Amino acid sequence: MSIPAAYLGVILIWSTTPLAIQWSGVGADFMFPLLVRMLIGLGACLVLMRVLRINMVRSRAALNAYVAAGSGIFGAMLLVYWGARYVPSGLIAVLFGLIPLFTGLIGLVMSDAERLTPAKLAGIVLGLAGLIVIFGAGAKTGAQALPGIAAILCAVAIQAASLVWVKRTGVALPVLALTTGALTLVVGLLLPLWLILFGHIPQWSMRAGLSTLYLGIFGSVAGFTLYFYVTKHLQAGQVALITLITPVSALLLGQTLNGERPGVDVWLGTVLILLGLGIHQWRLWVRMAR
Repeated sequence: MSIPAAYLGVILIWSTTPLAIQWSGVGADFMFPLLVRMLIGLGACLVLMRVLRINMVRSRAALNAYVAAGSGIFGAMLLVYWGARYVPSGLIAVLFGLIPLFTGLIGLVMSDAERLTPAKLAGIVLGLAGLIVIFGAGAKTGAQALPGIAAILCAVAIQAASLVWVKRTGVALPVLALTTGALTLVVGLLLPLWLILFGHIPQWSMRAGLSTLYLGIFGSVAGFTLYFYVTKHLQAGQVALITLITPVSALLLGQTLNGERPGVDVWLGTVLILLGLGIHQWRLWVRMAR
């Protein structure tokens, strides 16, 4: 598969994932839809591994990569599914737009990134300003929105750290094997946790079930596989640029399909974040344009 096609696929899937997460959680505890999604995704991965005759690599470096990818999925998705009960779907995508800034900061601390130039510093300042505006919007919406925003922001940090960790492993793995290994870890952690905290199957609507099926096949298998594919072939900052597009598309989808009405302050925060990302990663934009 060509890298541009995979890149576009990730954008399309990530644009629809926040709304599907909200729909899948209606009428259920927040963890059960995530567990079912991951089970569907893992089952599909195992079938594809068998059909394509791809073997799991069990070297120490490969296991490290599975843990790096799986821990990021587990921590980030658990927080997203919890926070999605209080935060509109479009705002989830906006907050995930901060991944490039978190990726750059984590890479800087781990000596994996370029030095902090004035452009990068300006981008970080603008991104933080946008985040402050969005937190103010959450305070106006209601006190319940703030914990949800904080949870999703923590998910962003976990996802960024996982992205850097996967890149640092430096192991050459088939992307489907990496996805399968990651989802195996996620299911192994989620299943006992759900049994302890909830342990009963809730009633679901048709829309919630179809949304979970979509997330299991496209959001998990296709989304994670394409994501790890572009991660393997591009720099971490280039992968994170995907989130410059998905916030706007997710906000528009939330308005059109879910009746969400983000206020002017949410749009202002979004513009500040995207402007900050554009300035922070302007060198990569030039390289990709060339």
